[in-house]
This record gives sequence, structure tokens and C-alpha cells, in this order.
Amino acid sequence: MNDFMKQARELFSYTQLLRRDFHMHPELGYREFRTGGIVAKELEALGLEVTKGVGKTGVVGLLEGGKPGPTLLLRFDMDALPIIEDTGAEYSSLNHGVMHACGHDGHTAIGLTVAKILQRHKEELAGTIKFCFQPSEEGNNGEGVGGAEMMIRDGVLDAGPKVDQTLSLHLWNEKPLGWIHVAKGPVMAGAEEFKIKIIGKGGHGAVPNATIDPVVCAAQIVSASQTIVSRNVGPLETAVVSFTIISGGTAFNVIPQEVGMEGTIRTFDPAVRNKVIKRFEEIVRGVGTAMGCEIEIMVKQLTPALINSDGITAKVQKTARQLLPQANHDNTPYLTMGAEDMAYMQARVDGCYFFVGSNNKEQHLDFGHHHPKFDFDEQALINGAALMAAAAADILK
Repeated sequence: MNDFMKQARELFSYTQLLRRDFHMHPELGYREFRTGGIVAKELEALGLEVTKGVGKTGVVGLLEGGKPGPTLLLRFDMDALPIIEDTGAEYSSLNHGVMHACGHDGHTAIGLTVAKILQRHKEELAGTIKFCFQPSEEGNNGEGVGGAEMMIRDGVLDAGPKVDQTLSLHLWNEKPLGWIHVAKGPVMAGAEEFKIKIIGKGGHGAVPNATIDPVVCAAQIVSASQTIVSRNVGPLETAVVSFTIISGGTAFNVIPQEVGMEGTIRTFDPAVRNKVIKRFEEIVRGVGTAMGCEIEIMVKQLTPALINSDGITAKVQKTARQLLPQANHDNTPYLTMGAEDMAYMQARVDGCYFFVGSNNKEQHLDFGHHHPKFDFDEQALINGAALMAAAAADILK
């Protein structure tokens, strides 16, 4: 165990250099051409069998162990977000309007460091490591399909060789450096996107009685929908219904013909999900009818809930405690309503998705994910790389 931590520390300058380079040159989903090119070059330099263009811009590298055995997929996401950076860091984004505001630059750098470490230990491995560098986890791509689904379609789980288990991680700025979370069961929520079009009858704002006002209808829909969580979902169950976009109107004195609304629904349990979606559609259509408006509604699943399998998670928990005895180990349920498309892979194959604490309040590195000032304590890169490498080696002993 100490060997993996020692090597992660020795490789820190390599990891940090990569992370800062990726941070300076962020790329949105399915545009990770530079990032993917660096990943492929680094993996090829280690002698791995590399396949490019998996899921459009994804990269897969194969490391065969010294003995036959199962195949373990290690997944690292590469994409950035459409955010204007405001960190003031010396390695700030050079691509204006695009920023690594969720730690994927660190994930990619960790993945390449893990590849270096495990390549040194390959003769000890009974099986194959499939390094999966995924595009478009954030989904800001206009394609309608996230990177995990796209890679699955291109055979990342089934082709050469078939994947038996998966490991993935997230640097987590909600918690401090030294916090490690590995837990069984649900970890991140399933996500739905919804879009609503309310069609009324426009007219002069001074003569509302001659119109059918879609703005008032939209307001009633927002208000009524809040009762889903408070009155239709059990108090010990979990759900979120959020309206994030309401658009309509062209002038202060004109009641518009149409109003558009968008937002998201988040749940963990499939039964709760079905209940919430059913009630949501009933309320939207019911309010629309009562207000005399026509309603068009679309609810689309973005990801299922991310659920860790018991067996592989227990192994990672044991590895984590042995590798990082001084860390703050949290194996209790830590549910976040954020979504993660790794859920599609773990719905097909047993997997463990763990969190590595990365904030440092003393250094003002504690802004949340997707914030323009987001940055993390780079010492977390060492913990992430060491734990991922050690866990993979333990699984393929």
C-alpha cells in the first residue's frame, strides 16, 4: 500500500503539470481534441494499446496484466464547462468562456498518473485494466447524448475485452482535503430534463380580459409543482423539482402568445421517479387546462441514479483504510442531487464511484463545483491517484 502512495507522491509534479495544462486549455463536450490527443500520446508512451474516437472524442487504453483474469474499467471524464473563469490563477483558462469548473482536468491528470503507476505493477495484475477517458460528462454539447452513453454505443463495455467491473472517482470540493467517501448504494441522483410550452392568446397588457395569459399560467404551474415534493413524496424519500428557465414576452405592455419553461427533476428511487413524473405531468396539464391554455410537455431522462455495488465497494473501502489510515473515512450514505452519467455504465456493470475531498478554506480553494472561482487543493491529486491505483491492483490481485 505504501508503494502506491509513494509513487503517487513521486509523480505529483507530473500530475500537477498535466492538470494545469488541461486547465489552461479546457474543451467542451465532444470537442476534447487537444485533451484526447495528449491522453492518447501519454498512454501510447507507456506501451498501452490505444483506441481513439470511442464515443466521438473518447480514448481507451488497455493494460494487460501478467496473468489472465477479469477486466476492470477505470473511467476519467475530460470535458469542461461553458463558464468564464474568475479564479485569477496563473494557470487560468486561455479559452475564454470555457473553464474546468468541476475538476475534470484533475480527473484526467489522475487517470494518466494511475496508468503510469499500474504499468509498473502490470506483472502483479491478474486481468486487464481498461482506461476509459470519457468526453462530454457535463452534456453541454448539443448532441442530446452524453459521453458515457456514446462510449457504450461504441462498445467500450463489450468490445475487446468485455468489462466485468468499473471504478471511477470525483474530486469533491464540498469536503476538505483528507476526506474520503466510499459507500454502498445510491450516490448521485437520476436526472430528468423537462421542457414545457404554454400556448395562450396574446394581446394588450391593458386589456388582459381579452387574452389567455400564458405568463399567469406559468406562475401557477411553478407554484403548484412545488407541492409534488412537499405533499406527494414521502418525508423519508428524496426528490427535487426545479424550474430554471422561464422565457416569453417582447414588450412591457404586451401579453405574449407563448411562454417556455425548462428545468430538472432529480430522484434516487425508480418508484419515486415514476410518481414524481406522473404527478408533474398531471399538474402541468391540469393547470394549463384550468387556465385555458394549450400545453406541450417533454420529460427526458438524462441519467439514472448512480448506485454502487456492494462487493466492489467493500473492497475499495478496505483498500482506502489501509492506504490512507490518517484520512477521514466516510462510508455512510452521502447523497448528492447532482447527476453523473457514469450511472449508465454502473447500471450495466458492477462498479464503485468514490469521492476525494479537495477543498482548502485557508487557501480560499473552497468554491463549489460549476462556480467561476472553482479551484481545488492539488494535494488531492495524490490521494485520488494513489487510491485509484491501489484499489485497481487489489481488485485484480
